[in-house]
Parts: sequence; C-alpha cells; structure tokens
Amino acid sequence: QVQLVESGGGSVQAGGSLRLSCAVSGRTYSRYCMGWFRQAPGKEREGVALCNSDDSTGYGDSVKGRFTCSRDNAKNTLYLQMNSLKPEDTAMYYCAAPSRLITANQFLDPEAYDYWGQGTQVTVSS
Repeated sequence: QVQLVESGGGSVQAGGSLRLSCAVSGRTYSRYCMGWFRQAPGKEREGVALCNSDDSTGYGDSVKGRFTCSRDNAKNTLYLQMNSLKPEDTAMYYCAAPSRLITANQFLDPEAYDYWGQGTQVTVSS
C-alpha cells in the first residue's frame, strides 16, 4: 500500500516562502514521477509541479519561476519550495503518485494519479 504524508504547510505573508515535504512509503519511489497539486475552496484541483524519475521537472504556468520541485530518493521524500508567495497561492496542497508510468501530457493532470496524501494547508495573507 502506497502512503504519502505531506507536511510543512502554514500561514505566511505575501512575498514569503514555505517548503512542503511529502514522505513516500510502500513503493519503489525512484521509478515514478511525483506531482504536487493544490485545491482552493470552490475550485478544481490544479497541477502545480512535477518531479520526474529522471530529475526533470515541470510547472503550472501560475507558479513558474517561483516554485521548485525536488526529490531525495535516498529519503523517499518529495519537496516543494515555494517562494514569492501570493494570496492566490492559498490552497490545500497535495502530493500524488501514479500507479503506472504516465505520459508527458498527463504530468499535471490529477486524473492520471492514483495515490494521494491527506494534504497540507497553505495560507498566504496580503
């Protein structure tokens, strides 16, 4: 059974930074891509960032240049460094993993992911 546990959320002022972590257990972590998603109240879940198994990364347009996805395969942990935070970044943030290899056009599609953490809340005040 794959388990994902996020941590690191909190409340910050606009312009601040947070670092989210996602601990992964129950699978061969290094073989699969991992994604970060977020969902604000009343909005659809949005793909934020991807860390691929070859260390390549991808980002949603709204966070490019501000967020950085990284992974530590030795620790089975995924990270999301969030800088220059804006009030519109306020949401519940989730890490997720697919149960199989997925294609590039699926990387930021929540429907392609099968395992999800419980989420960690990020609140950015103006």
